[in-house]
Amino acid sequence: MNKVTVHDNGPLRLEGDLKILDASGKAFGLAGRSVVSLCRCGLSENKPFCDGQHARKGFQSSCPARDLPPPKPKA
Repeated sequence: MNKVTVHDNGPLRLEGDLKILDASGKAFGLAGRSVVSLCRCGLSENKPFCDGQHARKGFQSSCPARDLPPPKPKA
């Protein structure tokens, strides 16, 4: 099972059997990692991966869990 955790004031933490692709479909080499953190603040020098800049720059964002509405029907 894969798991994504949205950290308050921090990154998205992904855990599981991961394959992360760029916009052209090429896979990032994760060197066997089963846990990575993705930048959410936009300040990382190692995008899309988190490098801790959120903490140094004071990024703030809280995303409590909620239910999404049902998807709209496709026309």
